[in-house]
Amino acid sequence: MNFPAFNAEAARLLALGFEVVNPADLNPEPDTGWHECMRNDLKALLDCDALALLDGWQQSAGARLEMHVAHRVGIEIVIAEEVVAC
Repeated sequence: MNFPAFNAEAARLLALGFEVVNPADLNPEPDTGWHECMRNDLKALLDCDALALLDGWQQSAGARLEMHVAHRVGIEIVIAEEVVAC
């Protein structure tokens, strides 16, 4: 996982007034396996109003899975860097 990018974007969105669910906070141990991380992330995603995708999300199997799930269950999908206000 890209902890620095997750944390930087989470801080930016928090400063804008958003409530943020950060995958880095859900999976703080660096040796947590991909499948376990995705189970944690997807459980949390289902309670979110929106999914903010980071730059380069297309190269991430996890982000693509999250995007697919969000789309299929009607969760709003946004490009994180385009979010400028709450």
